[in-house]
Amino acid sequence: MNGKEAEDAMSSTALSPPPPPLEWKFSQVFGERTAGEEVQEVDIISAIEFDKSGDHLATGDRGGRVVLFERTDVRDHARRRELEMLDNPISRHPEFRYKTEFQSHEPEFDYLKSLEIEEKINKIRWCQTTNGGLFLLSTNDKTIKYWRVQEKKVKRISEMNLSSAQDAGDGSFASSSASNPAVYLPNGGCSGGAYSSFSNDFTFPPGGFPSLRLPKVVTSQETSIVARCRRIFAHAHDYHINSISTNSDGETFISADDLRINLWNLEISNQSFNIVDVKPANMEDLTEVITSAEFHPVHCNTLAYSSSRGSVRLIDLRQSALCDNHSQLFHEPETPGSKSFFTEIIASISDIKFAKDGRHILSRDYMTLKLWDVSMNSGPVATFQVHEYLRPKLCDLYENDSIFDKFECCLSGDGSRVATGSYSNLFRVFGCGPGITEATTLEASKNPTRRQVQNPARPARSLGGLTRVVRRGAENAGLDAANNFDFTAKLLHLAWHPTENSIACAAANSLYMYYA
Repeated sequence: MNGKEAEDAMSSTALSPPPPPLEWKFSQVFGERTAGEEVQEVDIISAIEFDKSGDHLATGDRGGRVVLFERTDVRDHARRRELEMLDNPISRHPEFRYKTEFQSHEPEFDYLKSLEIEEKINKIRWCQTTNGGLFLLSTNDKTIKYWRVQEKKVKRISEMNLSSAQDAGDGSFASSSASNPAVYLPNGGCSGGAYSSFSNDFTFPPGGFPSLRLPKVVTSQETSIVARCRRIFAHAHDYHINSISTNSDGETFISADDLRINLWNLEISNQSFNIVDVKPANMEDLTEVITSAEFHPVHCNTLAYSSSRGSVRLIDLRQSALCDNHSQLFHEPETPGSKSFFTEIIASISDIKFAKDGRHILSRDYMTLKLWDVSMNSGPVATFQVHEYLRPKLCDLYENDSIFDKFECCLSGDGSRVATGSYSNLFRVFGCGPGITEATTLEASKNPTRRQVQNPARPARSLGGLTRVVRRGAENAGLDAANNFDFTAKLLHLAWHPTENSIACAAANSLYMYYA
């Protein structure tokens, strides 16, 4: 392609209209509450995670349970591809079903610190699947557990010396023979009164049994799902664990608390390496804490972590054993004259996510979503206003502690859209491509578009071909601002399917799923 053709292609791309906003539809709900039903604290969902294939979904709750769901329409993929080859229109509707659940964590008590450790699941991360088993990590405030979930065929005992009618009882034969010892004779004969209690039900054939037959264990066609804890990673964090992230090498993972990030090997539970330590010699000099950490999806030597002062740091494990010095710092400077009592509080980043290709990082603070290009640390390439209409209410939010809520964020598999939660069980989806003004508000209910408002976005400023600081979603008069918001109904946790436009989100104890 010569220079003229390249210029024409770029101009045609710039003039092409942006894609229309996605039309989101309700798919499924698990654990739906009836009107007036009281939600138990232990049933509130506290973590959501799709596996890399998107065929399995895991949720954790405050009661320490992990619930797994599996996709049911994957068997139709081959048939679907055949129809696609015939140019038949197909509406894909991802469907999941309950698979199993298990108790991951129990409440504990640290006697040395006189501290109760609650069983709430903070994070779940899927690991690589091997030998047909599902592997995942789950953590509460102090302890990380490595689980294997696998279907096993049920084994039964068959071909006993007794007839099927006699050995199908309640096992009294075996228990009574053990409690009444007897002298056994060759060929199955027996002397003594050991079997007197079975004189009416059991008789030996004349001359005893012709041969001794041992019971055989046979595998039936029935299957049961078994969850087994393979390893426990404990006693490595003095503060509450806020993040875990698996590495692309399939062998290691990190865990982060307020002051430290530790590197673990999945096969070694009694040893970890401290790779980041922000604890000062004097705790009075502490200015920021670690809020979230995640491995790069492609490069096993790179990870990012966020802080309570609104910055994201990229570190390279090849630089040194203790990565006190970052390789990249992403931070947006404060606007002069805008500092207030709440500035530092709302600047704290609650969650970060890498895009699937690793070229962008999405961060969520209290008021905004920011999209960062890992090769450009001068500022975010896009900023999305999530609920700017709450700014006049910051004083009330501080008094009821809502200002400290930790909202998660997620990106679509192709990186073209981002999503995060808000109050009144609302969540927002933004388009983040050049010229895209998509900003959709949805409600976690069977009618997600009931409170939907499409907001016009300010036009993007182009800086040398890079879309830079696109602010969207600030105009929200249609939602009647903050006056009608329920701050107790907060949508903190959500996840985007890795390959399709499908979102799973948690509203209290209910899991809602949507597709577009």
